[in-house]
Amino acid sequence: MFWFRESFGDVEVAFTDRRGGVSTEGRDSLNLGSAGGDTMENVVTNHRRVAEALGVDGLGSMSQVHGASVVAVDALRQDGSGTVPECDALVTDTRGLALLVRVADCVPVLLADADAGLVAAVHAGRAGLVGAVVPAAVQALRARGADALRSWVGPRACGSCYELPAEMADAVEAAVPGTRSTTSWGTPAVDVGAGVVAQLRAAGVVVDDLGAQACTIEDERLFSYRRQGTESGRFGGVVVLR
Repeated sequence: MFWFRESFGDVEVAFTDRRGGVSTEGRDSLNLGSAGGDTMENVVTNHRRVAEALGVDGLGSMSQVHGASVVAVDALRQDGSGTVPECDALVTDTRGLALLVRVADCVPVLLADADAGLVAAVHAGRAGLVGAVVPAAVQALRARGADALRSWVGPRACGSCYELPAEMADAVEAAVPGTRSTTSWGTPAVDVGAGVVAQLRAAGVVVDDLGAQACTIEDERLFSYRRQGTESGRFGGVVVLR
């Protein structure tokens, strides 16, 4: 169920893998996303299993739109399946409220200041990187009193696999220098994870780049839209303030 799990002070972070759920086919088995044709019953059951393993009432999720909006949340829906604001970053100071980011090649980022009692979950794809969703989440946390932020950056498509048209790769590089890369077969690519890490460090955030040596396209323990296509499920990053 968990690709990684760690406690840091009053904060617990985790990244899930594909094991331990009820979904089938390309979503087999711990699919946490509603895209790809899975049933809502399966998704809610999978959410519940992760929540139970973490000892929380449910997972606060978002309708991710590849933007840079940040939304503060303080409660789950009563059915426990999570609030679903349309945004790409959630922040909270509510203890026991687990925040979820769902991905299948994009970069999942978890942020916390344990002393200030603040956490965030962020979804950063190519568009989110260019739109600076991660710096926006950092700014939102600091506006609420965070001053010693730590981040955990999860598995994503690596810069040797994330192929893009040359013009698109050039545009990303122009927006976030240092992100242009080349695939292992010699075509233009972008390293979104490297760009996210650079943005975090530029903002003075301590970075634990857990996904630096993991690639969703190459690792079948994780979901990958590029490898699996439209039936791909979604794995997640979860952060909770105890």
